[in-house]
Amino acid sequence: MKKILIPVDFSEYSYAAVEYACQIISTNQSQQELDLLHVYTNHSNLYVNRDLDPDIVDPQIEISEREMAKLIEIVGQKHPGIQTNALYRNGNLFEETSKVTANFPYDAVLMGTKGSSGIEAVFLGSNTYDVILNTKTPVLGIPKEATKFKKQRVGLLTNFKEAEIEVLAQAINLIGGDFELMLIHINKDDQDIRIIDEKFKTWIDYIVERSGINDISYHVKSRALYNKAVENISHAINNVIIDEQIDIILVTKSRKSFFRKLISENIVRKMAYNITTPTFFARVHATK
Repeated sequence: MKKILIPVDFSEYSYAAVEYACQIISTNQSQQELDLLHVYTNHSNLYVNRDLDPDIVDPQIEISEREMAKLIEIVGQKHPGIQTNALYRNGNLFEETSKVTANFPYDAVLMGTKGSSGIEAVFLGSNTYDVILNTKTPVLGIPKEATKFKKQRVGLLTNFKEAEIEVLAQAINLIGGDFELMLIHINKDDQDIRIIDEKFKTWIDYIVERSGINDISYHVKSRALYNKAVENISHAINNVIIDEQIDIILVTKSRKSFFRKLISENIVRKMAYNITTPTFFARVHATK
């Protein structure tokens, strides 16, 4: 069974993530189901005493269940045939999301960005930060502005690592493989562009062989173009995404990936707060 998990707080951001997921399923004509997860994070004091008196019910439960039923009804009306399931948990949103994904091999977790339960909250606090760094399930952050699922051009942050091939495979598993792939390389070390071009020739051939994607181009961002300031790398990446009209950007989370270098320089946090394009974070083990 193929499934997508979507944490929902019934805000416009989580509604956007649900709609985006439905469009993925409809476009690819896949058999994926949606598990909609709502985590009670602020139960009233009444609920604390529920163990002593099972008849006590927090009014927030009824409100949330009503909102969930409304959301599922909307999905059924707009996307008939897509199966949706409601899940409820108590506790911390990201801890509970991690537990749920540990018990089922979801294709991805889709999260609406911004708001109290948006992806930016993942980067606040060590416990929640560790979830996105260490979960085996890919996380796709969906900005509210991404009202339509598009994959004409998919970007992959690349540092010529095997792990990036695995991330690409996970993305294809979720969104399908009919797209142009744009490889994005940040030339942090001011390497000679002729050397980089030679690397790309070999790298592109390898990607074609491994993934079946044969429409591939690349973009190299020179240090000189972002003023040799580490703080501006996130802006350099965002500029490439905008200039190249990238529909979805793929980011690798292996230990030796570009993602880890970004983390060490506090750039990922900047990217998370300014995310304007659906961003796919995936963890892999290959590091060669």
